[in-house]
Amino acid sequence: MKIKGTSTRRSALGWLGTGISALVLAGCGSGRAEARNFPKDLGNSAWRKKLSGNAYYVLREAGTERPYSSPLNKEHRKGTFVCAGCANRLYSSATKYDSGTGWPSFWQPLSGAIVTDTDYKLGYPRTEVLCADCGGHLGHVFNDGPKPTGKRYCMNGVAMNFILA
Repeated sequence: MKIKGTSTRRSALGWLGTGISALVLAGCGSGRAEARNFPKDLGNSAWRKKLSGNAYYVLREAGTERPYSSPLNKEHRKGTFVCAGCANRLYSSATKYDSGTGWPSFWQPLSGAIVTDTDYKLGYPRTEVLCADCGGHLGHVFNDGPKPTGKRYCMNGVAMNFILA
């Protein structure tokens, strides 16, 4: 089949190249390293020594843990969820709820605990949640949560620790 005087193969390669270019541009990271300085940023080698493999992958490389893999999903005691990288207080257990997504979810962070950025890693914009102190990737926030905020802070459990009240 010919498309406007070009071979099918050539047109297909052109469309493929355009698609790959769009994905590469959309997949450029969140820009958090270039955009912000965090008070507790230790530098790459110190983070590698401090964090285990999966925690490093999530917190420092903006990875995602497998759904339903975190013991924090079943944590229902009164206390505070803190950053696994720097111990910054992030969420009160009073704002935790079961979203059914497989990740610990909250409807509100503690005041000043987080910052957000735009993440294009999946090819469309999402709101990335970062620790305000160390810049560690915690997860994402969505507008499908419960009242009173309507927000779902969908966090990676490996990015947090729980401190019993």
